[in-house]
Parts: sequence; structure tokens; C-alpha cells
Amino acid sequence: TAGAHRLWSHRTYKARLPLRLFLIMANTMAFQNDVYEWARDHRIHHKFTETHADPHDSRRGFFFSHVGWLLVRKHPAVKEKGGKLDMSDLKAEKLVMFQRRYYKPAAVLICIVLPTLAPWYFWGETFQHSVCIATFLRYAIVLNATWLVNSAAHLYGYRPYDRNIGARENVLVSVASFGEGFHNYHHAFPYDYSVSEYRWHINFTTFFIDCMAALGLAYDRKRVSKAAVLARI
Repeated sequence: TAGAHRLWSHRTYKARLPLRLFLIMANTMAFQNDVYEWARDHRIHHKFTETHADPHDSRRGFFFSHVGWLLVRKHPAVKEKGGKLDMSDLKAEKLVMFQRRYYKPAAVLICIVLPTLAPWYFWGETFQHSVCIATFLRYAIVLNATWLVNSAAHLYGYRPYDRNIGARENVLVSVASFGEGFHNYHHAFPYDYSVSEYRWHINFTTFFIDCMAALGLAYDRKRVSKAAVLARI
């Protein structure tokens, strides 16, 4: 949420190297594609929301936008439009390209191997419990919490900022995803680092970024003025 989404997909703030290292490790542990591919899919989602070029087009139903889009070939429009996106900023970032080069073995190691071995070796958990709970159940929960932003937050909720788009405000999604459920606001103002009008309200990711800013690790946080929000409404 703070890394692949708010930092690298939308460039809503800037991060110094220690924070970028932490976020790239967290992104690798999440095992949801490398930052470059994640950001490419997300940028095309915003640019072509609810069209054939949207990778998880919510017009095709809850299941498709939740997980089905990962189980089938991409629509030709997704490939066509995605190939024209400007990704030069990420191509120029050595850390992102390094992760992309070694992503698969790194993700297997820190998403599957280490979370399985750590509880089994260090505090005597059974191997079966370690692999089923600390690895597979955790991974399934994190995946589904993320996917709810693509599915539920485009189908259920209210639209106080822009009624002409499908993205919606959904409190439960925000709880599950550490603040990504204010989706109508986010699609109306994708450059706001808080992805919400209300900063820390049900939004742990914004709190985290603000803490990093207090430590000098995050800076140039972009915000939308109250006047701009009211004007859009």
C-alpha cells in the first residue's frame, strides 16, 4: 500500500533509500508481482478504468475483478494500451529493476521459505502448522484483502466525490487493506498520498507514511486542497 501503490504507481510522495529498501522487501514478501509489473497494471487500471483495457474490469463481475482476471489471458486491449504507457521513471530506478531481475527466487525465499522455517525452528511450532498458517493462510488473507480493492470497492459503497465513476468508498475494504477503501476519492484524486480526505481515519498506511516523514525518510507528500475537493463534489 505504501510502496507499490502510493510510492511507485502514483508517485504521491518521495522516499529515501532506507525506506525504499524496506518497501521493496515488503512488496517482495507480499508476492503480488514485482513493483514494475504491479505499477504497470495499476496505472493502466486508472487510465482506462472499467473499459476493456482495464486489467480487472469490474463490469465483468465480482469474481473476475477479484481474482478471475489473474486466471485468464489478458484482453488484447490491456496489452495494446499497456504497451504504450510511459514507465520510464521505473525503468530508471535501479532498485526496482534489481527486484524485477531477481523477483521469483527472492519472493519464494521471503514469502514462503522463511515464514515457514522461522516459527518451526525458533519457537518450536510444528512444520505443518508453520506452512499452513504462517505461510499459506497468511498469503491467502493478504491476497484477498488486496483484491477487495479491485472488486468490492468498485461494486459496493457510496460515491460522494464523483458519481460518474465506478470506484466507491467502502469502510470494510479500508479496514482490510490498511486504508485503500476510500476508492471513489482515490480515483478522483489519484495523486493524493493519503488516498483519503480524512488522513489517519481507518488509514494505517497514511499514518505509517507520516511517521516516516517525521523520521525524515518520506518527503514531498502530495495533498489535495479542501477547496479542490469541494469543487469536485
